Amino acid sequence: MKRIACRHITDGGRIFPGYVYYENGVISAVTEEELPFEAEIDAGENYLSAGFVDTHTHGGAGADYTFCSAEEAVRAANYHFSHGATTLLPTTLASDRARTVRALENLREAAKSDALCGCIAGAHIEGPYFAPSMAGAQNPEYLTDPVREDYEFIADKFGGFVKKWSYAPERDRDGAFCRFLSGRGILASAGHTAAVFEDMKRAYAAGLRSVTHLYSCTSTITREGGFRRLGVIESAYCFDDMYVELIADGRHVPPELIELVFRLKKPGTVVLVSDSLSVAGSGKKEGVLNGVPYVVEDGVAKLADRSGFAGSVATADVLVRTCVSAGVPLAEAVRAMSETPARSLGLRKGRLAAGYDADFVIFDKDINILRVFSRGKEYVL
Repeated sequence: MKRIACRHITDGGRIFPGYVYYENGVISAVTEEELPFEAEIDAGENYLSAGFVDTHTHGGAGADYTFCSAEEAVRAANYHFSHGATTLLPTTLASDRARTVRALENLREAAKSDALCGCIAGAHIEGPYFAPSMAGAQNPEYLTDPVREDYEFIADKFGGFVKKWSYAPERDRDGAFCRFLSGRGILASAGHTAAVFEDMKRAYAAGLRSVTHLYSCTSTITREGGFRRLGVIESAYCFDDMYVELIADGRHVPPELIELVFRLKKPGTVVLVSDSLSVAGSGKKEGVLNGVPYVVEDGVAKLADRSGFAGSVATADVLVRTCVSAGVPLAEAVRAMSETPARSLGLRKGRLAAGYDADFVIFDKDINILRVFSRGKEYVL
């Protein structure tokens, strides 16, 4: 058995000293007690947490998960691994069934690759069942109401590989799509949506438990005949157990709003996501997102006409660092980047606790990643 000694173990929303014991890729114990061990890593005054879990990323290092090969998908995943993300849900863009199927086939192959450092735990499908008024950088050519023949085909073909699916609840008028996702164990998430509270309430009853990138392409209060109607943003606060994605890069959501979300939402329901594009880590300053051109300026990807954002160039460590700078306690920021996203998907990851996968990140006080482990194996960054 091996162990990591650290003065600042960060888990469960708290920081404490002790040891993390592990063997055969699984954590055996987290304790201050001295147990038998064969080798030790001393993290000293640095911080030790579970590996970060990014459940919404479109790529990196020049590779787009919707269009790249399996080998390119591995390269993108390994780039994010070097920034602490030991577990990913590569995310596809709104497209037709054929393109989505090809992307999922390549991602499933990448998940089995020996060249992969961390874990591709499955896929996140974003669209195409979105509101045109909230398309953002999604290509409006592909947006449609839920098509049963298509989503049943994809769910049947890819079994438990599809873990999360973002859609606009107002386009699922009878809740059939959401109930289907819930029945298949797929996390239904409201995204790129102009839904009002009635739509969200109906979707919640059908199993909706997540909001995709809160404040980005999500509706807010509107008025009809003088009467105010809640949107997706307000609905996210009404349902205590609703998970909310947050692109905490300091651009999509300003620091003041990041801190406010953590203050208002129930602890353990905020999920940090990068929503990173293929340009993350590539050095490129422009690109095309499934037919939609964008540029990289001011540390964020913008639509070419500068009318809105297209996605981020952030990595998991940047998200944690930005949250801490915004006033979020470090332990809470780490939980939102590890435990909470893993729990939202039912993964045995994201915690430093017996029985969980031995995925670790060691970082310094400035959240610079020093060492990363997947299933107990350390990879050179």
